[in-house]
Amino acid sequence: MSTATAEKALRKLRNDGLVRGIHGIGTEVLDRPGPMSSGSQRQDRGRRTGSSWGSGERSDSHQAAVVPAPADVAQALDIEPGSEVIRRRRVYRDRHGIVAHSTSWIPARYGKLIPQLAMSERLTGGTSLQLIAQATGRPITHRIDSASARLLTAEDAQLLELDPRTPPDEPVVVMTAKFIDSEGSIVEYGVDLGAPGRTWRTESEVFQ
Repeated sequence: MSTATAEKALRKLRNDGLVRGIHGIGTEVLDRPGPMSSGSQRQDRGRRTGSSWGSGERSDSHQAAVVPAPADVAQALDIEPGSEVIRRRRVYRDRHGIVAHSTSWIPARYGKLIPQLAMSERLTGGTSLQLIAQATGRPITHRIDSASARLLTAEDAQLLELDPRTPPDEPVVVMTAKFIDSEGSIVEYGVDLGAPGRTWRTESEVFQ
């Protein structure tokens, strides 16, 4: 390959935190956990590349249930507290361990259109958002993202499969995304909990 291509590839790897240059020696591969992966990033990645997976990622522990909406979820979905919602949970991992624990909260009415949303298995035929858009004929047109951090709770530790003795002052990143269709209906509310040691990273093009 050309020198320019090689330099571009190395620059990309450095920007991703995967390698570092050592003066007088060369380039060293860094073996450290990558950034956390959020629902918004997975949606953007899927639109750009056709795959929502991050580098070396996989998902497992898929669980689904119809449950009463907690107060914060009800507020996000603009429904009454205690209304039935579909709760879908899964864990994203890479070779370093858990990247993030992801929960999707979906109004129960969509389960009548797409029964597999309430099944404890990986979805087939597309993501939940894609399946809902296909079933309703209404594309997802808006997304509201938020990012915050909090100290690790006992529930967080359980979801992230951490040792119960993990210090409670360990910070974790919390990413949320609210997805809205072309008629203004809130289709899904996603909450991604980053494992300790993971950081949130985003990349954007700068236009001049």
